[in-house]
Amino acid sequence: VQLQASGGGLVQAGGSLRLSCAASGRAVSNYEMGWFRQAPGKEREFVGSITRRGGSTSYADSVKGRFTISSDNTKNTVYLQMNNLKLEDTAVYYCAARSLVATQYGYWGQGTQVTVSS
Repeated sequence: VQLQASGGGLVQAGGSLRLSCAASGRAVSNYEMGWFRQAPGKEREFVGSITRRGGSTSYADSVKGRFTISSDNTKNTVYLQMNNLKLEDTAVYYCAARSLVATQYGYWGQGTQVTVSS
């Protein structure tokens, strides 16, 4: 599966953005889909994930209650809705896919920059 993340940009603190992760090659419903981010000088960190067929979601504590992951199987796309953005949310955001038999995310998109300004 090939993944293409988009939707990043510059937003003021307290604002919102929606990131998209469009998949091609295989249906996203075959994978657990995750969002990760990496801020300058920091390790890549888990943001959240959605199980195959959108059964359930999980989130990092730092974004819980502000970010929402959803999927649209008709568009083969997964979304990350980010509300009440904070300065510390500034990072490059990546989407990733993990197949049922894999223990790690094996497919990654190219990343999209999110910058939150004061």
